[in-house]
Amino acid sequence: MSFSVGFSKVNINPPLGAEILGYYVVRRAKGFLDDLHIRAMAIKNEEKTVVILTADLCYIVTSVAEEYLDKIVAETGIQRENIFMTATHTHTATMISPAFHGFETNDTQIEEYKNFVGSRMVDAIKLALSDLKPAKMGFATGRAPERIAYIRRYRMKDGTSFTCPPINDPNIVGPIGELDQRIHVLRFAREGARDVVIVNYGIHADTVNGELVSADFPHWLYKTVDLTLDADCMFIIGAQGDVGSTNVHPSGGDMNDTEISFDNEMKSPGMARFVGRAIAGTVLQVFDKVEFIEDDRIEIVHKAVTVKANNPDPTEMPLARKYKELHEQGRDDEIPFKAMQLTTAVADAMRKCRLENGPFEYTIPLMGLKLGPIALVGIPGEPFTEVGVKIKDTDGFSMIMPCGLVNGSYGYFPVMSAYEEGGYESKTSNYGPGVAEAIVSCGKDILEELKER
Repeated sequence: MSFSVGFSKVNINPPLGAEILGYYVVRRAKGFLDDLHIRAMAIKNEEKTVVILTADLCYIVTSVAEEYLDKIVAETGIQRENIFMTATHTHTATMISPAFHGFETNDTQIEEYKNFVGSRMVDAIKLALSDLKPAKMGFATGRAPERIAYIRRYRMKDGTSFTCPPINDPNIVGPIGELDQRIHVLRFAREGARDVVIVNYGIHADTVNGELVSADFPHWLYKTVDLTLDADCMFIIGAQGDVGSTNVHPSGGDMNDTEISFDNEMKSPGMARFVGRAIAGTVLQVFDKVEFIEDDRIEIVHKAVTVKANNPDPTEMPLARKYKELHEQGRDDEIPFKAMQLTTAVADAMRKCRLENGPFEYTIPLMGLKLGPIALVGIPGEPFTEVGVKIKDTDGFSMIMPCGLVNGSYGYFPVMSAYEEGGYESKTSNYGPGVAEAIVSCGKDILEELKER
């Protein structure tokens, strides 16, 4: 038994001047560090064909994801429930929809680029379908090397929590949470064609900064795997809502080829190169020793969970409106915070104004994809790393890959304790306490149903 597997890669570079998504500051594309792409993979057995897409975008807002899914179904014939679409979360790609950042956008340009990306998704799937070759699937789990990933929320001496505190801040006590350093690798060895590799790991693709378009560290992951293994690679982010790549206590060569950005983080093209190559190193370690399996089952499950919204208290609204107005007028210097604390205050104000009059609950869809004994759990947002760890702690599969930003983007899914502790993620999330725990429960229900098929 074996799958048939096809792969394609298409370019989605935006025009210069397009607005870059990722921060609460205005950035416009002035050039290119490297190209943006959509990577598509078609996987087929005798009964089903599924497609997996990864796009070098910050995220695909849910309304746009729905448009893309409709377009893919209409133009390729792939069943809607069989599409697994995600973004790499690079913070140096341009907008495909207006963001909640409070500054004016060029809606016509955004609409044109959104439509272009949708057309290229269709192209990518058609090319992948035309590239189908017999393939055997193997899997392995490696471990990320040191110094590429860190929990980015920290306990401070005054008892508060701080997302991305200043480097070497003497008030830092320690990180809140534990990393999941497992890097999951799926290898599809194809007959008469290049292998295809899926890499799943939980870390923000936010290592570059600036106004040059870039796929961030996945570019270097792809480049290294391509040159070393002569294989095509797809990166799918894991549970990374509270994981970045900044060491707040750098030593030795940690600051080589990097700099401290406006939001207190270690960012530069050199940092992207380091993280991408380091992840690729783990792929190289396990590539030749994956466990090949003779199981070509494909099963798909969709479920949804309804959670309460993170609506503001009416007493919070006067200050929220004030901060929102100052930000929209370009007067951030009048808001009494700096660096990441300023970003948090602005984003918190935007969330409160956005949710003042509802909605008061959200329904969040999840997707499960079983490939033989391997399960991918698609989550439409950015769950904390603890969410991924708990979903993986489910019996009955050889490997479980929690995947973020799948078929839409609902934002951050913080764990319950983060709402009392504070920090950027919980203050800006649209969802109230309990959202992460509900997603874990739904994810496990999906896995249980997949297990029975």
